[in-house]
Amino acid sequence: MHFSKKLGLFLGPILFFIILYFPFELVSEQGDKVIAVGVWMIVWWITEAVSISVSALLPLILFPLLNVMDIGDVGANYGSPIVFLFFGGFVMALALEKVNLHRRIALNIIRLTGTTPNKVVLGFMIATAALSMWISNTATTVVMLPIAMSVIGLLVNDADGFTKSDQNFSLSVMLGIAFSANAGGIATVIGTPPNMVMVGLLENEYNIEISFFKWMLIGIPFSVTMITISYLVLTKWMFPNRELKFTASKDVINEELYKLGPMSGKEKMVLYIFGVTVALWIFRALINDILPALQLNDTIISIFAAVCLFALPYNLKKGDFIIEWRDTSKLAWGILILFGGGLALAKGMSVSGIVDLVANAIATSDISILVMASLLIFLMLFMTEIMSNVALVAVLAPVVAGIAIGLEIPILYLLIPVTIASSCAFMLPMATPPNAIVFASGYVKVHEMARVGIILNLIAVGLLILMFQFVIPLVF
Repeated sequence: MHFSKKLGLFLGPILFFIILYFPFELVSEQGDKVIAVGVWMIVWWITEAVSISVSALLPLILFPLLNVMDIGDVGANYGSPIVFLFFGGFVMALALEKVNLHRRIALNIIRLTGTTPNKVVLGFMIATAALSMWISNTATTVVMLPIAMSVIGLLVNDADGFTKSDQNFSLSVMLGIAFSANAGGIATVIGTPPNMVMVGLLENEYNIEISFFKWMLIGIPFSVTMITISYLVLTKWMFPNRELKFTASKDVINEELYKLGPMSGKEKMVLYIFGVTVALWIFRALINDILPALQLNDTIISIFAAVCLFALPYNLKKGDFIIEWRDTSKLAWGILILFGGGLALAKGMSVSGIVDLVANAIATSDISILVMASLLIFLMLFMTEIMSNVALVAVLAPVVAGIAIGLEIPILYLLIPVTIASSCAFMLPMATPPNAIVFASGYVKVHEMARVGIILNLIAVGLLILMFQFVIPLVF
């Protein structure tokens, strides 16, 4: 066990008791209790002394014991509709992976984009982003990596060996996959966990609902812009591969598709359910207008899709279903608990008056709104390089909401760009799972990722400030 983990394991509870029995109040009696619990969680989250999902269970024990909230109120956060929306999304992702449909989609996108080196990079980036909108960015990267490595393998084994151009191409493909997985998830509500934490906070605390479609109106343009910029920075500026020519990549893609064979009945069934679900998410408001008695919401649609995948038989005689309950052993249950912990902590901050205190402090200061927004976006984006973005949003989102109230601007205006910033970690291998997976391939060195990453981080900060200033007021 690393020293930092050992230190964190004991430091968390020690700081908890120090804050709890401090000789004078920091905020208020209730506020100090919530801060103590929050500090314990943050220390365990940063050091990963125990799993971040286990740390997220602390409010369930400590809030009732400290009389901050009773167990029913704390527990309600772990069963929030948003948690079930994400559960349905996870089940859909599980089905896509089980029938290998995600691999077929990725290969077909790469085949369509063409086989010149830069087009291959673009193909990998588009395919990664398209998958990352719907399945976890970790799973997406795991799918794309072996395909990318087989294409790169062809270059190493060609007549001229592994040249500088070959190396640049390899770096562009690998970093392109990592960056597209990060940016692709921003496009939808279920694409990346921080989006879910924020949407949950807004529904739980402020009764503000962001529909699946409304999120895509800002998520997709930002995602596309960020991926386009990443592609140009990688292939035109940082790692150009002008002399490189090869035709073999087409053979690899066709060979991989040939191995998959024709589309199976199960794949088609998953594709239909997936298509219907996405259509329902996008046209939900329209359907509710036409049939007001229905009152569809994103969670109902998500759970409907999950139940269909479990309950619609592929072959009734054989009792063959697309997915069975045992398949859920692969489900990211820990992330669902993490959401609950984040929402519980946010609720604790709210009931103990911490959010109001932040709002009042900001309201009495004379910081300009744009400077404050820029500062928060910058802070979130660079902090997410060293800390879990879900944990970070869980802790900071309620505070940012308080700041927005203090600045007298709609909560959404500030919270959306700050949350999106948490998914824009392009600099370090440990910042996100896609970065780590790509780094583990051996084709990318830390300094290479950091050199491109810092440029993309700064561009992302600029884009998010523009989004705060001009785009979000138009959409919301």
